Amino acid sequence: MNVRRTLRSLVEKRNGLVVPGAYDGISARLVERAGFPVVYMTGYGTSASRLGLPDLGFAGLAEMADHARNMAAAVTVPLIADADTGYGNALSVRRTVQAYEGAGVAGLHIEDQVAPKRCGHLSGHQVIPRGEFAGKIRAAAEARQDPDFLIIARTDAISAVDFDEALRRGEAALKAGADMLFIEAPRDEAQVQRVAGAFDAPLLYNYAPGGRSPLLPFARLRELRYAVILLPVDTLLVGVRAIADFLGELKKRDDVTSLGERYMPFAEFNQLIGAMAMMEAADRYRDE
Repeated sequence: MNVRRTLRSLVEKRNGLVVPGAYDGISARLVERAGFPVVYMTGYGTSASRLGLPDLGFAGLAEMADHARNMAAAVTVPLIADADTGYGNALSVRRTVQAYEGAGVAGLHIEDQVAPKRCGHLSGHQVIPRGEFAGKIRAAAEARQDPDFLIIARTDAISAVDFDEALRRGEAALKAGADMLFIEAPRDEAQVQRVAGAFDAPLLYNYAPGGRSPLLPFARLRELRYAVILLPVDTLLVGVRAIADFLGELKKRDDVTSLGERYMPFAEFNQLIGAMAMMEAADRYRDE
């Protein structure tokens, strides 16, 4: 079973699959090594780690597709990738789907924000007309070559308009060919439950730390039949905190030997990135 068929099969179970986000090849490998069957490429984390910039539309299609290609190649499990607004109109969305599919991505999400977009848990969102959004989702569905490539429709209408408009956009996206809905930033458990009851389709819950949505127990989200519980930036925030703490201690102590317990052993890190296996392979190709 290929990665796209695997992802679709997992999603169709609607059993609250936890999908941690990753921001580069190493973090993606760590997600896989921990035993998670799917990894997510965060747009927020890509912009932060690759550009050192906030998630305000600075990373374009070329950068995002290149990042997705590297991350997909680093793991054997399916990769879901953030594709922001599709980087333009419906024709641009077609090109985005083709680029991501060619990069080895198993699924992506397209949102309805006006460009330049911004993180869904910030403020000041604006969205394109509902019909234009549906057209983008239809373009995405028609552009894929592999029918198992997952099209996830994300709407930020709760923030930009109101909750009822978000539901209407979800309905329009499903009619246009979306495989899964991502209703961003419900404000309380009542809205979370209403979303779950409104659609007979797989749903994604964005479990964003410090965001606008309640961090309900995973068991509750599974009870509501959410298909995916996305942890988009947790690895980024945990990793940055660890680096910041290490650097702070290094500056304070003016000594590194006392910080040895904070390091992953060099041999373990080399195993993680496949160094030994690659050197053994290189030896097989040497001239005799």
